[in-house]
Amino acid sequence: MKTLIATLVLVLMPLLGFSPAQAADPQPASASVSKQVKAAVEGWLKGRFKVDAVNKTSMPGIVEVQIGNDLVYVDEKGTHVIVEGQMVDLRTGLNLTAARMDDIQRIDFSKLPLELAMKSVKGDGGKGKRTIAVFEDPYCSFCRKFRQTLMTLDNVTIYTYFYPILRPESTTVSRNAWCAKDRQNAWDDWMLLGKEPAPAGKDCNFPKDKIMALGQQLGVQATPTSFVVNGKRLQGALSKEQIEAALK
Repeated sequence: MKTLIATLVLVLMPLLGFSPAQAADPQPASASVSKQVKAAVEGWLKGRFKVDAVNKTSMPGIVEVQIGNDLVYVDEKGTHVIVEGQMVDLRTGLNLTAARMDDIQRIDFSKLPLELAMKSVKGDGGKGKRTIAVFEDPYCSFCRKFRQTLMTLDNVTIYTYFYPILRPESTTVSRNAWCAKDRQNAWDDWMLLGKEPAPAGKDCNFPKDKIMALGQQLGVQATPTSFVVNGKRLQGALSKEQIEAALK
């Protein structure tokens, strides 16, 4: 994050007409704000946090709010707050940054190469009308927990991408499961029971390179990472309730 901030500063300063020399001696924040601004800020935060001080910053329209030993930044009307890089609408509680990141990280589900995934169908007469795609590493403990939860769902089709990113053995297990006579049983036995799949033959064609390229293209940096048909990205071992909500 620090590297990103430093890079943005170097890129944006010339565009805004500033030089590093000009930025070396920034204007200090004023010690206080008007009573009206302080009242507005404290009004929105009242009952949630104890406000110790409200001071101006060198950015017009933005004030710093001291809460104990922490600082957050709020607009002068007290309607929006920035906490650890997250902007929140204080009137509704909506995390605007998280909402935008959801939009940015959405994918076109229809373009997923489903032939690179293991297909599992649960419920509704073998139709599984709801659909989810998940990237799993065989040595990912959170993936195992997530898979246990996935097994409790009904009326769902699950596309599982064997995504070996954690250790060299991940590729071995993924390859053996992919080329097993019963791919789903081999994978589920390993993920749910710890039973290692039998070694695959030399003619086994596990499409690791294509799967890895797909994951990198989609920005999958950790497992489990899942996607539902509207393109929404799901991170981590979510609960059944969270998955059901995303599948609606």
